[in-house]
Amino acid sequence: MRISDLISAASILPALKASSKKQVLQEMCATAALNSGLPEREILYTITQRERVGSTGAGNGVAIPHGKFAKLNRIVGVFARLEKPVDYDSPDGVPVDLLFMLLAPEGAGADHLKALSRVARLLRDPEITGKLRATKDIDGLYLLMTQDAKPFAA
Repeated sequence: MRISDLISAASILPALKASSKKQVLQEMCATAALNSGLPEREILYTITQRERVGSTGAGNGVAIPHGKFAKLNRIVGVFARLEKPVDYDSPDGVPVDLLFMLLAPEGAGADHLKALSRVARLLRDPEITGKLRATKDIDGLYLLMTQDAKPFAA
């Protein structure tokens, strides 16, 4: 699964100004609604319910909020680069400034896990996250995320 299967340039928020986790999620859910056809309120409800189970903060300033939706027929991603990091209740206590939200169909089991794994692998790479933090335009961010992943040494 490639990142380009999950996200489009229209789903990238290159310099989101937000002062709280709640505000970040609201903005990302609004963009997700435009790109998925789902109601914004339904997306926000599902994502916030998932956050109540446990923070989707992955550490090192990264979060991957996600949820499953009955009326969705494909996985939809939204990426946000924040102007200023916000407290996200991440396990490492580091404020978050890079978020990749995933919306998946309810029956997407393995595909949902593959998408989460692919995004986590991308955002675990310090070289990529450094470049994402330094890039402020949509086209540059999209290119960084969708370029073929570096091969892993055996």
